[in-house]
Amino acid sequence: MALLNDAKKALALVKKAAHARNSFRAVRAAISERGPLERNSFQIAVYFADGDVNMYQMRQWYQPLRKLAETWPVVVMARNATGARALLDDGALPVAFVPDIKRVEKFIRRQDIRIVLYVNQNTRNFQMFRYGRRWHVFINHGESDKMYMTTNQYKAYDYALIAGQAARERLSRTLWDFDLDRRTIEIGRPQADHYSGNTPFTADGRTVVLYAPTWEGDRPSAAYGSILTHGETLVTRLLADPRYRVIYRPHPRSGVVEMAYGEANARIIRAIQVANELDPSAHHVFDDGPELGWQLSASDVAIVDISAMVYDRLAAGKPLMVTRPASPSAKVDESGYLGACEWLDPAGASDITEHVTRVMADPDTAERLAHWVRHYFGDTSPGAPTARFHAAIEQLMAHWDACASREHDS
Repeated sequence: MALLNDAKKALALVKKAAHARNSFRAVRAAISERGPLERNSFQIAVYFADGDVNMYQMRQWYQPLRKLAETWPVVVMARNATGARALLDDGALPVAFVPDIKRVEKFIRRQDIRIVLYVNQNTRNFQMFRYGRRWHVFINHGESDKMYMTTNQYKAYDYALIAGQAARERLSRTLWDFDLDRRTIEIGRPQADHYSGNTPFTADGRTVVLYAPTWEGDRPSAAYGSILTHGETLVTRLLADPRYRVIYRPHPRSGVVEMAYGEANARIIRAIQVANELDPSAHHVFDDGPELGWQLSASDVAIVDISAMVYDRLAAGKPLMVTRPASPSAKVDESGYLGACEWLDPAGASDITEHVTRVMADPDTAERLAHWVRHYFGDTSPGAPTARFHAAIEQLMAHWDACASREHDS
């Protein structure tokens, strides 16, 4: 078994290397055909050092950034060839491929970049921090109570755009000597103004359950993924009951660290395929698309892991359950919504239909969720998060002008 696993890992590494080489050639060809970006066209850059496996972090920002670009043009600085290829294929924003520091420096000499946005904590972000006279701003890729949301790495950025009061309190509890009032700006979740996608089935009386697990994590304290501990059991139960329709939306990184986790994910996908073959009217969905929105509105109940999906669903104000991590090492912050949520323990996965019925029948769901929505996101009325996002950028631009003016006068 060990030899087989080693062989699988070696084959995966070979495929990964080939994918990277092919992507590099494709990106260079696309950039050559397009030609260089016009000088001094951009004052805002999004720095993305990851490959295509983490494109979900960029894609959820496409629509807010495209709206922002109507006022301040935005460019993505892509460091990884597979990520750059995905960005170019998506065509949502202009892309500068800067795989090495030489190309980074050449690009910023040609552009008047005043704000650099970061959607994750890639260690290569540190290479960009060396360039002063511009604001380095962490915007993250989702609101949650995961330990990721309180990392001391926040201090490396000039500013952080955060969702709301819950994020402020979370950082205050964790970070020593961090000036929250000066270095954080609340913007809500501008993605909520751009939820999209078409529901791929017609409502027919079935109860629709969204199961959206996260990946297995890269350390014991972040082992929030439930596919192995809850997922196979609960999906099997739901697929076997004609009263239910399943939307399965796994994290795109599922199985990246732990092979068994990826294999369980593949088994669930296959089970959905088989269930649809046996009953074409079931219309169960395996969803790996880039669009988020229709899943939240179409589902009657959501089952999610500790991740940003908890809060995306929370904002919808509809019933949800959160899977309790099976690992005792997983760090769970219950000072916020996780202290009041509907937990689903691993043992409860066997009785999932009973739990779905119970949470749907709770008459206090809407009022309780509304309280937490305000705490995490503030004003969620249509357009309000976008307005706050744009106001934050305008504030940073004005601050840049003031600093540049003082430097010029001195």
